Amino acid sequence: MISTPHRQTAIALIDEAVTAGARRAEACCELEISDRTLRRWSKSGEVHADQRPLVPRPEPANKLSTEERAAVLSLCNSTEFASLPPCQIVPKLCSEPANTARTGRPRDFLPRPMLRPG
Repeated sequence: MISTPHRQTAIALIDEAVTAGARRAEACCELEISDRTLRRWSKSGEVHADQRPLVPRPEPANKLSTEERAAVLSLCNSTEFASLPPCQIVPKLCSEPANTARTGRPRDFLPRPMLRPG
């Protein structure tokens, strides 16, 4: 994302280049933005701020609950696993007889449908 002050600077530089005789598309190319982006930024003669950070985002459907997150963190911070990265913790847990790794939500362990090639 490009901040509003940087957008204003880019628009000023492009306007200066166009005034000096350059083509707008070539000036945009020098700043590695498209002509369409420039037009979108300067709709109706004023510079518009990026609205993407302001859009409400829904929580993912597979987000861990507070209890699940606490259980994972306490397991990873236990003395047995504290010095290991996740890529070593998971295989260790899967090889244990108690199989702590399989105590998650049931939907996490349902078989996934196979996709047919081509």
